[in-house]
Amino acid sequence: MTDSADSADSAQPAFSRLSTARVSTDRPSRYGKQLAAHMGRKITSSWDETAQTGSLTFDREGAATGVVRLSCHDGVLQLDLAAEDEHLERLEQVTGIHLARFGAKEGIVVSWIRQDGPGTTQGPLAAEDLERMRAKREARQASS
Repeated sequence: MTDSADSADSAQPAFSRLSTARVSTDRPSRYGKQLAAHMGRKITSSWDETAQTGSLTFDREGAATGVVRLSCHDGVLQLDLAAEDEHLERLEQVTGIHLARFGAKEGIVVSWIRQDGPGTTQGPLAAEDLERMRAKREARQASS
């Protein structure tokens, strides 16, 4: 993860689909920073603490399949996702479920709105959801 969002901006591909989630929280910067740090283990991410902005570039398989811009506003973490149609739903799901998991105690809900209508929704997550996700993650790690 880099400290500045500027380094990730210069070579971003253009995508045809847009989806936005405005997540209400008392701690938008904390969740933005946590999301960028966590996702940065597998994809390119950045977070600028001063500007309270960042990005997630989904480039795990090589060429970027989508980009999420993170920005903090008064009581809101805004996620602006750009991707091609075939990747849009999966990237909404991946980004949203991580954020919903981080904010499970707060009951965070991530509802995506696409330029042409509603997208997917992740959260709120109950304790059973978190346990099921943990068990799946452990099973994946054991098999690899």
